[in-house]
Amino acid sequence: MAERYDVIVKVVSQTGKCVYGHKVGDEWTIQRVTPAGICLGAFNSFYPFSRVLTFGGGFPYEKDPHVHRVACPDPNNPVVFELRRGKKVE
Repeated sequence: MAERYDVIVKVVSQTGKCVYGHKVGDEWTIQRVTPAGICLGAFNSFYPFSRVLTFGGGFPYEKDPHVHRVACPDPNNPVVFELRRGKKVE
């Protein structure tokens, strides 16, 4: 079985008013189920990138290949989420 890691999702910027109330500093950990309270549109935007981090992949174009930033799909009130590889799941 492939190695697995938790992925920490944190709101790092927010412009306008998020209708779901996400704000800078909000944080969740993605483990084996979808964390409660995350907007589904935003989750859908960053889910593919979280899977890369979950299974040990990285992003060579980022300063830190174990981190990736993704904006939610609302162009008028964008929330930017930082995804960071967390601890290894035993």
